[in-house]
Amino acid sequence: MTQRTILITGASDGIGGATARALAERGDRVLLTGRSPAKLAAVAGSTGGEAFPADFARLDDVRALAAWVRERTDRLDVLANNAGGIFAQRAVTVDGNELTLQVNHLAGFLLTNLLVEELIAGRATVVNTASAAADKYGRLDLADLDSARSYKVTTAYGNAKLATMLFARSLDARLGARGVRAVAIYPGDIASNFAKDTGTVSMKLFYKGPLARFLRTPEDGAANLIWAMDGATARSGETYTERRALPRKRHPQMDDAALADALWAESERRVGWATVTG
Repeated sequence: MTQRTILITGASDGIGGATARALAERGDRVLLTGRSPAKLAAVAGSTGGEAFPADFARLDDVRALAAWVRERTDRLDVLANNAGGIFAQRAVTVDGNELTLQVNHLAGFLLTNLLVEELIAGRATVVNTASAAADKYGRLDLADLDSARSYKVTTAYGNAKLATMLFARSLDARLGARGVRAVAIYPGDIASNFAKDTGTVSMKLFYKGPLARFLRTPEDGAANLIWAMDGATARSGETYTERRALPRKRHPQMDDAALADALWAESERRVGWATVTG
């Protein structure tokens, strides 16, 4: 396989770190970003990857990351929008967005659009890390994307992941004719540091407790992301489960084209970027 240039967000730990290691072993060039400089440096050191720390709670960090990528390459073969988080308490970022929405969706939306020319040049595949929480808890209301009326951890997370799934659909509609593919995939319930520090009390107990041994490994989650990257059978614009299959019951909002377009426009407004893909 020809060496690919792959940008992985959320690469300092868990699924992102495991994905970076697996791709580096294949001989791919990996560009890595994550919130923790120390953890990111460790992953970069073990993979030979190039790293740039960025906190997706700050959109200026995303803009700086995109500039760093453009300095290093004029094309991307894969962009893995893997960064994410779940937060027990509602918070608003310096950019004015609810934290869960920004970290899981808006930051990746901005990064993708800032790098759109590099993605087109590489006829790239964009892989968004989704979650079954979107099906269980997600119900997007564009009038309350910031969960200002009421905040529930699982709902905020489910909505943010549903937004990433709709983003993959919309990206395919806008860039598919120019050779860019977009796929969202559930990595599965993974034993990683996810929710250990920022989740609810029950989440912390679960992820730190003995039941965590029943979860799948970060390497299992990475294998699903890489399957989507390789794209042999994954259809562009679709969301796949951790079994690498289409959901048995499709979320009703996934077929709402008007909602997908409205979410795109609202995401543009929130990140302050008139995208070139509209």
